[in-house]
Amino acid sequence: MFDAFTKVIAQADARGEFLNSAQIDALAGLVSDANKRMDAVNRITSSASRIVTDAARALFEQQPALIAPGGNAYTHRRMAACLRDMEIILRYVTYAVFTGDASVLEDRCLNGLRETYLALGVPGASVAEGVRGMKAAALALVGDRNGITPGDCSALMSEIGTYFDRAAAAVA
Repeated sequence: MFDAFTKVIAQADARGEFLNSAQIDALAGLVSDANKRMDAVNRITSSASRIVTDAARALFEQQPALIAPGGNAYTHRRMAACLRDMEIILRYVTYAVFTGDASVLEDRCLNGLRETYLALGVPGASVAEGVRGMKAAALALVGDRNGITPGDCSALMSEIGTYFDRAAAAVA
């Protein structure tokens, strides 16, 4: 697991080269956007419970069979496991946003998750739908310009969206 800086330096070191101007410019851009990145992570983190709960509620309204007797989220224990998994995915997305790198999300959260869900009989398409619900809520929070560091957040929002898309694709 590398942050963006370590990853660029490790790649240059492996090639025995100095950092080139494009790499330095990319890292400088990351530094200049750091406050927006931290604001986004703070917003998502402080609203994590609501993001997860609302996404789960919407999922269960769309797919009521999940919470019906015999459904994958039927019983309090299974419902709690579902909410826990959604929260874990959201937490790792925030780690990726903070570092500007998806490797922590991929390595520590998504790697093998589909296989685990298949083995447990969890419907991956439903989990992916829940992740898409969290994506919509998180992007709405980040897109709200009140209290966010001034500047264009479109690139950051796009980046955040790709992390959620990776998570959805990993479980579907």
